[in-house]
Amino acid sequence: MAGGPVAAPAGLALVLLNPRAAGGRTRRLADPLRQWLASQAPEAAFAVVDDVDRARALLLGRPEGSRVVLVGGDGTVHCLLPALLQRKLSLGLVPVGSGNDLARALGLRGLAWPDALARALCGPAAGCDLGELVTEHGAWPFASSVEAGFDAAIARRAAEGPQWLRGLPRYLWATLRELAALRRRRLRVIVDGELVHDSEALFASCLNTPTYGAGMPAVPGACIDDGRLDLLIAGRFGRFGTLLMLPRLLAGRHLGHPQVRTAPFTQLRVECGDEMPLAADGEPLAGARAIKVRAMPGALQAVRGPRAG
Repeated sequence: MAGGPVAAPAGLALVLLNPRAAGGRTRRLADPLRQWLASQAPEAAFAVVDDVDRARALLLGRPEGSRVVLVGGDGTVHCLLPALLQRKLSLGLVPVGSGNDLARALGLRGLAWPDALARALCGPAAGCDLGELVTEHGAWPFASSVEAGFDAAIARRAAEGPQWLRGLPRYLWATLRELAALRRRRLRVIVDGELVHDSEALFASCLNTPTYGAGMPAVPGACIDDGRLDLLIAGRFGRFGTLLMLPRLLAGRHLGHPQVRTAPFTQLRVECGDEMPLAADGEPLAGARAIKVRAMPGALQAVRGPRAG
């Protein structure tokens, strides 16, 4: 697909590079991307933007329904989702971030960036589900996951981790560091109007993609276009039990454990007696005592790759 010149889709496409993705390593792609676009897709606009507000302003200025190609990872997509939705922009993704769980769900993981870029510019877009998280602090759309509890604390720790670690090793490092402060909370979880959990839990996560945390197969059966999200609850695990569970989680064999539960849903509420750590798409958020999560079926038009399910 990347072998010859490609034409930008109807309406001029914008290619936006986040130079801070993957700990700043994507910055080195700026010149190769610029050269590739000049020879292969000269109609496309190109911008290197490391300021979220400026990036949002660029997207809000795009023609409604046009194509935006983001060169970055889950965090890049998460920060720009509100602007993508407001302008009804279709998303092409060149996955060069640390996590890339959305890219995995879209079948893009493992593509060389020229192949991913060609597909992102010219491939057809299809409807993909999103989720929305609502707390006392505001509302946020998300593409991959919402974490509440221990896994959100891990996301915060990973965001502060050493720059030389990336991807799954970074999340494993954060998990081991966070074990020292491990804490369970009493969570009351209501799924589509039914109380499904009312006791201590390590975490309660909501997934739109099969993986989170840079490839951990949390809910292998999750689908990005089935009109619903999937709840994952880890119950009364201590430090030793959490350590024993990690290999099973990495292998996708954790779902048979009696303290692990999943449930598909369209609307969910989690209540806690004290403040829960929160994260969305791996990005730490302000904690809250209660959250609401709902599915947004087909809310985003996105280009899929050859490995899409």
